[in-house]
Amino acid sequence: METNWTRFGAVILSAGLQPSLLVAASEGGHGEAEVSLFAGDLGNAFWTLLIFLLVLGVLAKFAWGPVLKGLQKREAFIRDSLLSAKQQNEQAQRQLAEYTEKLNKAREEATAIVEEGRRDAEEVRKRIVAEAKAEAEAAVRRAKKDIELARDAAVKQLHDQTILLATSIAGKIVRQELKPQDHARLMDEALQEMGGLN
Repeated sequence: METNWTRFGAVILSAGLQPSLLVAASEGGHGEAEVSLFAGDLGNAFWTLLIFLLVLGVLAKFAWGPVLKGLQKREAFIRDSLLSAKQQNEQAQRQLAEYTEKLNKAREEATAIVEEGRRDAEEVRKRIVAEAKAEAEAAVRRAKKDIELARDAAVKQLHDQTILLATSIAGKIVRQELKPQDHARLMDEALQEMGGLN
């Protein structure tokens, strides 16, 4: 920063000396005169140097300080902004890593829940099939038992009716001696009684 100000001062100093060089060149005529930086009016050089120092002082007091402060503030602002952006980026990376980890855990939990649901559904299906099969077998057993009971009751009823009929026929035979017509008549009566029982 100081080198820039030094260069600036040198430019102003040389600009201040320029008029004295022009005056020296004009006094020398049209010939080839040697131009010296130190040639010229000493009073003019003094006033040029004094004006230069005053301008330098005014600039140092009123311009360079605020410009330098402004540049320093801007530099600090840029540095703080970069630091803040870096911190925010790091925080965002951490949050992204956390969210990614949470998302992976949620996916694992969801997969486990779905798998558990499948296992439970399979167990329920097997249990329902087993219960239905057991109920069907029990219904078949009940139906067979009911058929057997109905058949036994029918056989018993037929047996009882046969005994009753035989007893009835035997009683009638014992009471009278049968002729073929009597035999046919007794059979018809027995069949009618049997029809009445049904």
